Amino acid sequence: MNEIPVPADETVPLDEIAPGVFGLRLAFVNVFAIRGDAGWTLVDAGLYGTADRIRRWAHRHFGEDPPTSILLTHAHFDHVGALDELADGWNAPVYAHWEELDYVTGARSYPPPDPSVGGGLMARMAGLYPRRPKETTRFVSDLQAGGAIRDLSGWRWIHTPGHTAGHVSLFRDEDRTLIVGDAFCTTDQESFFAALVTQKPQIQGPPAYFTTDWDAARDSVRQLASLQPRVIAPGHGQPMSGDETAAALQELAARFDQVGRPDHGRYVDHPTRG
Repeated sequence: MNEIPVPADETVPLDEIAPGVFGLRLAFVNVFAIRGDAGWTLVDAGLYGTADRIRRWAHRHFGEDPPTSILLTHAHFDHVGALDELADGWNAPVYAHWEELDYVTGARSYPPPDPSVGGGLMARMAGLYPRRPKETTRFVSDLQAGGAIRDLSGWRWIHTPGHTAGHVSLFRDEDRTLIVGDAFCTTDQESFFAALVTQKPQIQGPPAYFTTDWDAARDSVRQLASLQPRVIAPGHGQPMSGDETAAALQELAARFDQVGRPDHGRYVDHPTRG
């Protein structure tokens, strides 16, 4: 795979990505908060052991108010690690796409990761990553049909499968702000140094070692690029905004099979939905 570079001056601070949208970096993954109609919503739940840090960050932005809900883009271990502790402490409902519910609750395991897809350490270590999220003790509901999001007027969820079967991204039409989850990245997620240290800005496909349907991943990137987002908040990498960022996403969509899809791998020619 090849990255599509983006100028460093098009990165956006995590402290306020867009009006009412805040982010927190936890090692190599991001979580987000969105101020809504009657409170705020947490998007994803980070790594295991990060609940206290997420709570302190949320307190700086929202005081003692708990979130009205926790919305999951998908249920890989780095997006649900602190879910039970946060949801129980806040007594917050949890929502995910219906095709993701079995993975959130632990009823099913994800397909095995594919360490062969990239040359970086993050990819080579993929066999050690948990396939099965912690079995949540919370009741998890599926997202509303039609794309509406409870308590977040102006936002909609978009089914963006490929990385997982029930992966979703979030979009606000008013200012074209996109919370992309892992549908694509803005850093080289296969490289340990890039993922944890440099966060060099670039647009590339989803984390390859966990992506199981590359045709669907390509179609999802094309769908998101067609929205012409002005602001991009990824699950991995730095938030970005600007003309060259938008152009880089368009290039990824147009040339996904050449620059976004691995040359080889378990699921490259034999996709599975899980």
